[in-house]
Amino acid sequence: MANGNSSKAVGNAGAWTSAQAYIMAIVCLLIGIAVGYFVRGSAAPDAAIAASGNPSSVATQAAAQGQPDSPEQLQRVAAQQVAPLLERLKTSPNDPVLLAEIGNVYYDAQQYATAIQYYGRSLQADPSNANVRTDMGTAYYYSGDPDRAIAEFNTSLKYDSKHAQTLFNLGMVQWQGKADAKGAVETWQRLLKVAPDYPERARVEQLIQQAKQHTNIAPGTKTNKPATM
Repeated sequence: MANGNSSKAVGNAGAWTSAQAYIMAIVCLLIGIAVGYFVRGSAAPDAAIAASGNPSSVATQAAAQGQPDSPEQLQRVAAQQVAPLLERLKTSPNDPVLLAEIGNVYYDAQQYATAIQYYGRSLQADPSNANVRTDMGTAYYYSGDPDRAIAEFNTSLKYDSKHAQTLFNLGMVQWQGKADAKGAVETWQRLLKVAPDYPERARVEQLIQQAKQHTNIAPGTKTNKPATM
């Protein structure tokens, strides 16, 4: 859900004006749940990014225990879920599916740095897995590194140029992470072209229309950390 050094703020713009910053704040309000609405590489596109959509996910179990937003609760549930997987890993240390599954548990627990480590190991064994690379790219974004996220999405598309979840998430990072509304529009238009039956087509079309209203803002990194809801 490639190795190399990450880079920060590779934008071409200088400091934003207060008017531009205000406009982008309005954008965040307009898109509502679109911030944080990335999709898991292997999940249905209507799944929220904080959970895999699986009833047994870390976030779901933590919510059942009454503390869905508690990092400590997420970590405790993740530790329970990952223990048997780590035990299996002792006998299958290079199993890309198992490594990705462990990465997913940490991802759901918002332990993105650890998730990236396991996604990276999975990709060493199976570098062409666009699902896992998409998840790793999104974890990089949530870790505050939109440039590395975009790099991973672009690598994913080299292996699968029509990977819908990669294209969706790439557009989100271009807009939310780099203030590149024009780039986001182009990416989402590409998504609808290669996947005309995309289940979330109406939402993508809405995002395109919203982003088109802000294509006059020069691309650049708004913040070193992703926006949250």
